[in-house]
Amino acid sequence: MSTSDIVRIVFQTLWWVIMGRVLLSWFDPSGRYQVSRIIYDMSEPILAPARRILPAFGGVDWSPLVTMIVLNLLENFILGSLRG
Repeated sequence: MSTSDIVRIVFQTLWWVIMGRVLLSWFDPSGRYQVSRIIYDMSEPILAPARRILPAFGGVDWSPLVTMIVLNLLENFILGSLRG
């Protein structure tokens, strides 16, 4: 397994954790189930910096979308740097 593969796995995992958080916000916003709390705990350190910067527009939390875009750009930059 190459370094590029590891980078891809890490970023894909982060992407799915954030996507899980988005879906759970619709179905279990209170976080009363154990799996919800685990995903909330995993995603909050990733989403909190974006939430501090972005205001909520009309009650919509844009931090997951912005975070996913930033993670995608960061992944592409890192993979491009590894290729040389």
